[in-house]
Formats: sequence, C-alpha cells, structure tokens
Amino acid sequence: MTQCDLPRFGGFGLGMRSPHYPAYLSGEAPVDFVEIISENFMGAGGRPLYTLDKVRERYPVAMHGVSMSIGSADGLKGDYLARLKQLADRIDPLWVSDHLCWTGIDGFNAHDLLPLPYTAEALDMAAANIALAQDLLERPLLIENPSSYISFADDVMPEWAFLAELAERTGCYLLLDINNIHVSATNHGFDAMTYIDAIPVSRVRQIHLAGHSAGRDGLLIDTHDHPVPDPVWALYAKAIRRFGDVAVMIERDDDIPPLEELIAELDIARRLAGLVESAAA
Repeated sequence: MTQCDLPRFGGFGLGMRSPHYPAYLSGEAPVDFVEIISENFMGAGGRPLYTLDKVRERYPVAMHGVSMSIGSADGLKGDYLARLKQLADRIDPLWVSDHLCWTGIDGFNAHDLLPLPYTAEALDMAAANIALAQDLLERPLLIENPSSYISFADDVMPEWAFLAELAERTGCYLLLDINNIHVSATNHGFDAMTYIDAIPVSRVRQIHLAGHSAGRDGLLIDTHDHPVPDPVWALYAKAIRRFGDVAVMIERDDDIPPLEELIAELDIARRLAGLVESAAA
C-alpha cells in the first residue's frame, strides 16, 4: 500500500468491556475513546454489532486484535482479514492494531500470543505479513510489543530494534504497551528505558497501561487483572515525556472493577501527562 500518515489522537480511553456497556451506550463514561477487542465484533450481525454501532455514535473507537498472527510462518488468513476489513469499514476506527506474535500453525489456534525469535528471517516474514495486511485493509496497522517470558538462542537483535525496523520497512505504527515493557524487562533483566529510548517517536500512536501478577521465581505475568502498579506508572511518566501527545488506554480483562475505579486510574494517567506537559512548557 502507499504509506500514509496516521494523525495523532491524544485522548484517554478504556477497553469496552461488557460490565460497563450501559455507561458507554448512554455516553456517560468520561473517556475520550474506547478500544474494542476486534474479534468480539467480527460476526455478521446481532447484539454485539448493534451495541458497537450505538457506542460508536458517541465515542471514537480503536480496534485491537488478538488473532492476526503477524508472526505466523503460515502467512495471514484471508477470511480473517476480510472480516476485519468489513468491521473497520463499518465503524471507521481511529486505527486497527494487533500484536507482534503468532497464535497458531496448520489450522491450530493456541489462543495465546506466542513469541517470535528476533532474527533476520523472522523480520522478513513479519514485514511481509504486515505489508499484506495493510494492503488488504487499506489502512496502516499499529503493532504492539508483547510481554515476554522466554528468549531464543538465535536472537540477533533486541525486541526494540526488531519493532523499529518493522516500522521502517512497512510504514506501520506502534502501540507501546508500558506494562509489557516492564514485565519483559523484569523477566529478562534489561533496562526498560533503553527500550523506550530506542523506539522511534514518530511511529508511536497509542500507549497501553495495565497490571500484572507475580509468578514463581520472580517472573512477572501479564494478566490484566490488577490495577496499574507504581513501577508501570513511573515508566509511563518517562514514556509520555518522550512520545508526547498520544492516545493512552488502561486495559482490564479480568477481575473487572466498577467503572468508577477505572476512571480513577485513568485520571492518574491524565494527571501524570499534565505534569509532564507543564514541566516541558
């Protein structure tokens, strides 16, 4: 596809989760946008699409997928991309995003975001898949950095270099998940700020914030079932200083609290961004 600029959108939003549908349908939720899980709305019709159409009348919507399988050696699935495009054309989202991962092979779906080796071969494959998806969707993608629990002996570059090169080759944009950076940095022992400083500022359009859980032997697990913890807030403040006015969203996918609690968390994100902006003035 012809590379095109994706305008910045600097709002603060939440994931559209079913316990909070009434507030979104009424327009009473004090957010600047909502983010949906794309696959939840890729059916032919019914209540999910009706609900989304009504919410879209009141809020901008970002589409976030979990099944594109950008890193798949099988290539992308045409039927999936066709249904994704149909949804995107219907709601005219802020953007469409997915993860730097693979989710299955030979028709098997692991229902998990599986890691890639950071090799030249994997880079070529992921770049080709992103280029194909962007051509078929007729819009640029945002690619999200995953959380990581293992590394590969064949890695020839760090994740941040891999992402930066993908953006350079394909013209895609980046969704920077601050919690995932913290989780991976803790699990692998690298400096989170080294990661953030290596990401091209011009390619970042969205930031995710979330909580995580502690596993065995000090391993952190990206579970999205806790409030955003202090180390992630601290890293977010540093990130927003570098990337400026981008969309910021809190993810909560399990143990979902009342909307008021998530709004209070979102207000922390607003306040920290405001402090950074004031300090830079």
